Amino acid sequence: MNNLIIVRGGGDIATGTIYKLYQCGFDVLILEVAKPSAIRRNVAFCEAIYDTKKTVENLTCYLAHDRDEVKSLLSRHQLTLFIDPEGTIIQELKPLAVVDAILAKKNLGTKKDMAPITVGLGPGFEAGKDVDAVIETMRGHQLGRIIYQGTAINNTGVPGLIQGYGKERVIHSPCSGKVKHVKKITDIVKKGEIIAYVDKTPIYATLDGLLRGLIKENYVVTKGFKMADIDPRVNEYQNCFTISDKARCIAGGVVEAILHLKREKYDLS
Repeated sequence: MNNLIIVRGGGDIATGTIYKLYQCGFDVLILEVAKPSAIRRNVAFCEAIYDTKKTVENLTCYLAHDRDEVKSLLSRHQLTLFIDPEGTIIQELKPLAVVDAILAKKNLGTKKDMAPITVGLGPGFEAGKDVDAVIETMRGHQLGRIIYQGTAINNTGVPGLIQGYGKERVIHSPCSGKVKHVKKITDIVKKGEIIAYVDKTPIYATLDGLLRGLIKENYVVTKGFKMADIDPRVNEYQNCFTISDKARCIAGGVVEAILHLKREKYDLS
């Protein structure tokens, strides 16, 4: 049986799932857009697109430039990333499972017939119709729960609370333009301090904390685009370099769902 799992999306939440699947013994191929917009870039495998490889917690992901290189890397059990936002390679590789970890809050084309097992993260998917299982991504008691019938909690647009801070933790661009950094990821910032510019418009820190995420310099953003993340836990510097509790919790749900569905569809047939 094919041991390959294809994950659509390589951002920081997806990276938690990718990391856990790989460490559990699966071969993993990540499919991404040409210019990913990760905020927590230190812990996002999609950054391999810009640097040809990316290491997160001692696991390295390699960028494949064509389909032959995809197959070569996978044959050597290397964690592989390929630019293929439409997922055209899925049919060719016939994976055991496809995981949609794009977190677009809507389904961008993942279908239940793409693989024997399909899993979607967060709102935008209906378990039993679009995919076999949906994983809850909302912080709180339900985080990481597997849904086999129905949908995840609708997106509220408000980040979950960390030390009492919610919406203040995430900064969105007030305008369109090119990003220029003033601060860098890992910097401790004060509320009201300039952390970046979008063209000539200053972007201010919304609270005191650790700059945990900042979109890539020179990235062209639109108004409302998510571009920075501040963690109020200023003494937890390592958070900038490690997969988050949320990402790991979701990853556990993905692994459980895949193993459960594999047993249901194959081992008990």
